[in-house]
Formats: sequence, C-alpha cells, structure tokens
Amino acid sequence: MDQTLIALGAVLGFVGVAAGAFGAHALRARLAEDRLANWRTAADYELWHALATIGAGLAATRWDSGLLTAAGWCFVAGTIVFSGSLYVLAWTGRRRWGAVTPIGGVLFLAGWALLAVGVATA
Repeated sequence: MDQTLIALGAVLGFVGVAAGAFGAHALRARLAEDRLANWRTAADYELWHALATIGAGLAATRWDSGLLTAAGWCFVAGTIVFSGSLYVLAWTGRRRWGAVTPIGGVLFLAGWALLAVGVATA
C-alpha cells in the first residue's frame, strides 16, 4: 500500500506539472483571468499534495500506522475533488463546481491532521 501511495503521488505530480504548463501556454489566451486563476490554484494544490502523498507513503514505510496510509489516501482523494473541481470550473465556467471544491479542502485538512497524529503516535 505504501508503494501505491508513492506511485500515485508521482502520477499526481506528473499531472500537476502538465496541467500547470497547459494552463500557462494553451489556456492563457483562451480563459478569462479569474478562470485561469482557478486553473493555477488547482495545479498548485495538486503539486503540493502530490508531495504530501509521497511523504505519507514514505512515512508509512518507516512507521507502521494506518493513520499514515489514511493520510495519503485523503491527499489523493482531496486532490481529485479539490483540483478536479477547479479544473472543471476553469474549463467550463460553471460556477456550481465551486461548491464541490471545499469537500476536497476538508480532505486535505484531514490528511494533514492524520499525518501529524500518525507520526506523533508511531
């Protein structure tokens, strides 16, 4: 499971870099500034949480704690929901996707809390 989180973190990092480059080059002339800002935020959070996913996977290889594995999965799910909803919002302009984004934010917060508790109690 730990290797799975590390691999998923690498995939999220790859997609985050690709999305950032796509936004900077292909979408810059096509999207309004507010929608482009949403795209940038999605890519930024994806990259940060790709690193967090890798970190949780590495921590789980050091300390045998289900909390660390849960933290990694919260980061993965949070990235899909948070960044995914912002990518869709930026691409389509449909504001209702903004209502989904905070769910991903809560998953990120849960992941950070689980990571902290998991390492502290390992």
